[in-house]
Amino acid sequence: MYWSKIAATDEEFDAIAALNYETFVEEIPQHEPNPSRRLIDKFHDENVYVVVYKNTEMVGMVAFRDTRPFSIDRKIGNVENYLDAEVCEYLCEIRLLAVKKNHRNGRVFTKLATAIYRYFYDAGYTACVISGTVREEKMYTQMGFRQFASAVGTEEARYLPMVLTRQDSAVFRERLREQNMVFFPGPAALEKPLTPSTISHRSVKFQQELEQMKGELCKLAKANYVIPLVGTGTLANDAMLGQLKSEFPDEAGLVLVNGEFGDRLYNQAKQWGLHIEKIDVGWGKPIDIAQIEAYLKKGSYRYIVFVHGETSNSTLNPLNELGELAEKFDVKLCADCISSFGSMPFSMQALHYATAVSGKSLGTIAGLAFIFCKDQPVSSDAPLYLNLPYYMEKEIPFTLQHYFVEAVSDALKLYPERFAVLENRMEAIKNSRLDVTATYPMIATWEHPKMAEILTICALNGFLLHGDSAYLKERNIAQISTIQPTFDKDFKRLQELLTYVMETL
Repeated sequence: MYWSKIAATDEEFDAIAALNYETFVEEIPQHEPNPSRRLIDKFHDENVYVVVYKNTEMVGMVAFRDTRPFSIDRKIGNVENYLDAEVCEYLCEIRLLAVKKNHRNGRVFTKLATAIYRYFYDAGYTACVISGTVREEKMYTQMGFRQFASAVGTEEARYLPMVLTRQDSAVFRERLREQNMVFFPGPAALEKPLTPSTISHRSVKFQQELEQMKGELCKLAKANYVIPLVGTGTLANDAMLGQLKSEFPDEAGLVLVNGEFGDRLYNQAKQWGLHIEKIDVGWGKPIDIAQIEAYLKKGSYRYIVFVHGETSNSTLNPLNELGELAEKFDVKLCADCISSFGSMPFSMQALHYATAVSGKSLGTIAGLAFIFCKDQPVSSDAPLYLNLPYYMEKEIPFTLQHYFVEAVSDALKLYPERFAVLENRMEAIKNSRLDVTATYPMIATWEHPKMAEILTICALNGFLLHGDSAYLKERNIAQISTIQPTFDKDFKRLQELLTYVMETL
């Protein structure tokens, strides 16, 4: 397997010096020979080296440097004299592009080119310049480089000043984007493109399809009613909390927190002015039913709000036990089921209200939010767009695109079989060499002290794990979701990459 990473170890820097000598002393007579057969670049401490491996052997490299003056500046003068001002806003120089002789094939050069596109673009450079050897002019041109000044150097080592801009690399980067292997917990990639529709949300046909979709949603959730809204899960939670504010304006409730989204739910409740008390059991810790019962015994609480599937740490919270507790103390139980709904079978019968979305475990287009209800809400002081009784009364009070309904209806046809698909995918993650935490089939959490480096390597090779959120970065955590349509083949390739990556860290 050919793969790329940013060089970070002494062993890698020694291999770079050896390849540097082999290429720029023995092959291209640019430097004098020496007994060590190592050539350390004069800008070594300023370089970022992207290297290519074949399994565990380093076979290619390229160096990036953004400290002025560039080596090319010394040959032709400042490159700004030749290039447009907008191209020169944030420049880097590419140097030391080299590949071992017995690995000079299309796959290695493709991997190097891919690394160049991803690294220089993700680092925010407006362009990169290079002194390209004339013998590889065709290769550089195919990569998107263009010559911007006359050739320099000696007859034995002649170079072309060339530049690669963000604009000139756009076509290549778009191809790379399409080839990315994504493990995000949403939005889900679509297996077929959306078909534009002019069917009006006021038409009889639309109303019939909407009612059928709602019926299938309620069947899957084992709920009595569902209200679809155009928006995100955060909107759904705001609508749910706004309804609680109308039903219990001066009465107290509890919010249970053991992760990022439980905390967000608490903050949303406070913004609504709910009289709510937070029970924070700690990041990823199980909710203690006895502790909740003690609170209910000593206080006068009318409702409990919690996150069923806490995405931030892959924790599944105890819906059934909390439902029994709510019934015992006659309190309303409400849940954020945004990540759990569609990932596994469960009943919402114990829930007063619950929220979900289309773009998570259901595996379809993001953009629809759902509020499931045990009983029809009858009054609300919430703004009209979040007013649940208004939705019940008007059925389709606001514009709802037909393709949303069609996409969700198509996704629901895959159930109940999709439950087994997601479960099998999660078993594959658990049975891999990764030390993950996973308590429900939608998402696994992986902690590693060098996670930032692992994520960079994965991204450089087109594997996009979920790890950019601040709450994940500060805990050295990345996440792998099972919901994407190409998970099975993509995860096999990810495992192959990580087999070699973990040996080099």
